Amino acid sequence: MFPNEPSYKLTFDDAVEVHRMLWEGWFQNRIAAHFDVNPARVSDVKHKRTHMGSYEAARSKYGGRAA
Repeated sequence: MFPNEPSYKLTFDDAVEVHRMLWEGWFQNRIAAHFDVNPARVSDVKHKRTHMGSYEAARSKYGGRAA
């Protein structure tokens, strides 16, 4: 990756994985590093500002807890 290239952009499937990782106790900054994104993007997924429906998809796929 070149220094001026933008970071990776989270997909819907990535957002589902973000929810799973949060349920498993991962810190948001470590999730962001895992996906090479800004921690604010993980927060956007967590607070349902992006990838609407990913929380519900994660619950049905992994049986995660309700928030």
